Amino acid sequence: MTEATGIVGEFLALKAETDADLLAMQCGDFYEFFDDDAETVAEELDLKVSQKSSHGSSYPMAGVPVDDLTPYLKALVERGYRVAVADQHETADGHAREITRVVTPGTLVDTGRENAQYLAAVVRDSEGRSPSGNRTQSGDGDAYGLAFADITTGQFQVTSLDGPDAAADLVTELYRFDPVEILPGPDVRTDDDLLEGVRERTDATMTLHATNAFAPGRARHTVREQFGTETVESVGIADDDAAVRAAGAVLSYVEETGQGALASITRLRAYGATDHVALDATTQRNLELTETMQGDRDGSLFSTIDHTVTSAGGRLLREWLSRPRRVRGELTRRQSAVAALAEAAMAREDLRETLDGAYDLERLASMAATGSADAGDLLRIADTLALLPAVDDLVESTDRLAESPLADIVAGADREAAADLAADLDAAIVDDPPDTVTQGGLFRRGYDDELDEVIAAHEEAEEWIETLDEREKRRHGLTHLQVDRNKTDGYYIQVGKSEADDVPDEYEGIKTLKNSERFTIPELEEKEREILRLEERRGEMEYDRFRDLRERVGERADLLQTVGRALAELDALASLATHAVRNDWARPELHDGQALSVRQGRHPVVEQTTEFVPNDLHMDEDRRFLIVTGPNMSGKSTYMRQAALITLLAQVGSFVPAESARVGLVDGIYTRVGALDELAQGRSTFMVEMQELSNILHSASEESLVILDEVGRGTATYDGISIAWAATEYLVNQVRAKTLFATHYHELTALGDELPTVENVHVAVAGEPDSPAGSGTSSHAADESDGDVTFLRTVREGPTDRSYGIHVADLAGVPEPVVDRSRNVLERLREDEAIEVRGGEQESGETTQVVFDLDSGQFERSGGGGEERVATDGSPDRDPERGDIDPDAEAVVEELRDLDVNETPPVELMATVQAWQERLEGHDS
Repeated sequence: MTEATGIVGEFLALKAETDADLLAMQCGDFYEFFDDDAETVAEELDLKVSQKSSHGSSYPMAGVPVDDLTPYLKALVERGYRVAVADQHETADGHAREITRVVTPGTLVDTGRENAQYLAAVVRDSEGRSPSGNRTQSGDGDAYGLAFADITTGQFQVTSLDGPDAAADLVTELYRFDPVEILPGPDVRTDDDLLEGVRERTDATMTLHATNAFAPGRARHTVREQFGTETVESVGIADDDAAVRAAGAVLSYVEETGQGALASITRLRAYGATDHVALDATTQRNLELTETMQGDRDGSLFSTIDHTVTSAGGRLLREWLSRPRRVRGELTRRQSAVAALAEAAMAREDLRETLDGAYDLERLASMAATGSADAGDLLRIADTLALLPAVDDLVESTDRLAESPLADIVAGADREAAADLAADLDAAIVDDPPDTVTQGGLFRRGYDDELDEVIAAHEEAEEWIETLDEREKRRHGLTHLQVDRNKTDGYYIQVGKSEADDVPDEYEGIKTLKNSERFTIPELEEKEREILRLEERRGEMEYDRFRDLRERVGERADLLQTVGRALAELDALASLATHAVRNDWARPELHDGQALSVRQGRHPVVEQTTEFVPNDLHMDEDRRFLIVTGPNMSGKSTYMRQAALITLLAQVGSFVPAESARVGLVDGIYTRVGALDELAQGRSTFMVEMQELSNILHSASEESLVILDEVGRGTATYDGISIAWAATEYLVNQVRAKTLFATHYHELTALGDELPTVENVHVAVAGEPDSPAGSGTSSHAADESDGDVTFLRTVREGPTDRSYGIHVADLAGVPEPVVDRSRNVLERLREDEAIEVRGGEQESGETTQVVFDLDSGQFERSGGGGEERVATDGSPDRDPERGDIDPDAEAVVEELRDLDVNETPPVELMATVQAWQERLEGHDS
């Protein structure tokens, strides 16, 4: 194809200057896409494709109006495209175009997302510099630096992670922040395993940013230029190379994209892992904090307790749930604010009603700073700032609120400065400004004297036009005459067909229609030229003044963000108070010890949809590990999850669903609840289960809360019991975390009598007598075989010795013959009676019967010519006494004899057992 020239050639030349996926180039009143970009945009956005000829060749072309570019950009960016924008400007030689910005998922300012929109950078310091600036010891692993910027709100946060689990912690932080775009540093780009882990946990776009942006010297200079040397020192990252490099890369990228968003990034906040509760991706998913296991918002903890009336308040509440705090002073402050709002019911509702009129100031501040705010946005800023005095007065006039931390929250925003800016904006912008900022009609009279003169002249000329028709009717005796304007004919006088021949000679015809004629006169043409000059002049002057006004507002981004954050915090606290009052939640007592004591606790989500049975929970130094047994579907999982959610809510600063609660602050919450095959990643259910268990055993500490809902169920019974037993011992003796462990391996309940700090509890069924507290025993008076079992959902002391699984199978609709046969087999197993194998008749007509040998864990054929061992899969089993053990199996046995169980870490032991199992299964096949 011949090389393109003209507009298409200019487009292709500009496209070659950028690494963006698409280019939108302004051509007059439209932004055009050409060539492959046009085809892509047309397919993505359902645009019509036309053809543009250039130098004898034809190129696809698609375009959108200048004023409509933003929604199209948003749609493209949300699909993962990076879009460069080339704007047109006038020069002495005509038009010129240049790329002014690149819009990416992390730098899209005008977004409709309710949640935060983070741009993240990740760097690795392979020398292992710790957050304190010290080198980590050899073998302790790498250190990682993380920076998160939300340019829609101006939030900017940095941290460092180091130690042997730093890579896993990094993935957890990325899952927690859920960035839309990630900039991996040079050392991270080559770590395929890490990148794969990140891709599994986030949907973020990966963007390769310039390597030199991550260089320590350049990054440090960039950060200090943005925030000042004193700020970098004061927040404690001056000696933290990893954090500084990540922060510098983010700032460099935002500046390079040309969005102008750096003006909204006014505050740098460094946070540490010790400030927040560790919540890995698995735990957040299992506890359904912000979405259910199916990915729905409804049914999550957030949707249940969210009564916020502003988007900023909802965003903040979601942030609190995803990142609970460990700072008791901050949590106590929130609790006191919630308590005050809960007690002052009328004031709380008045506050929520007032906040209901607030717009998202943090995002509006960013839009003003980046130059994307229109006149309506400035009015929304003014309206929201004007709410601050009303909120302040409401808090001050209510004694309960005035004495609470709410007063400090409001006082943190500069009421006088907010009122002044609101008044300035209200005095400048008309009540109903046009959507475009280039055509005039934005400003009130009195805002600018020079502009007022042009507006007066323009309005005078328009009035002359508006009264022309009446004057012409009177002058010439015409009745069917009107004056109008359109883009084709400009201003014109239209006269009905019946009177068209009676118009004076000065009327010059310009168009004939079916029922009328259009004319013009010299005075009208002159006045039209005057109006066009005035409109152009007014549009230019108003646009210049609007940009100045918007820039001044952008310079007050810090004020807007402070006010916006205060209003959002009030909204989030009012939401927590509203839910607490409506659902009879209690203020928990916080402390730094091991105790977790809950009286009549409930699950915050489940209680909304069912008549909930509350339960008590007590854990302390001497009672740190609870083995939870009971029937399937009886409520074990709910009981454990509610313990985790009550702990989490307490460390959000919320009240909790209980009659009373005393909660020891934890450094992390870890859960292992069920597992699904991840076959696409080559991981079976059991492998996923073991990896989750491994993470817990490595990550949890004495100050953590661990929830284990079954361990070892994905493998053979004896393997599973062994793993669960070893994991229990390790958690009790080494980790010492508060742990609730639900299991169907009733053999584990014996550990309650042997290990200190381990106790048994169970979920009761109807007919079971109350067990004495701490007795370690319970009855199973309600027998599964009778087919009539009622779950009480009540947790009692001591273990249970059966799971009532057949009853659950019946409830699930398993065919009745299968359920009946199951009961029959179960009864015979309990009585050590022979079981007839139905369908297994021999040629002689005899019936095969088998007995389950508890000692060997195998079935043995009964009757006839003696007994023969049968594996649980029905295949004949070798008799060890005959000495005919397979050589491969014998090798495994020898390895088992040589293994020192007491000196082998549990995770290594589990891996060894699994390897043996795979060797044996491979040989059998």
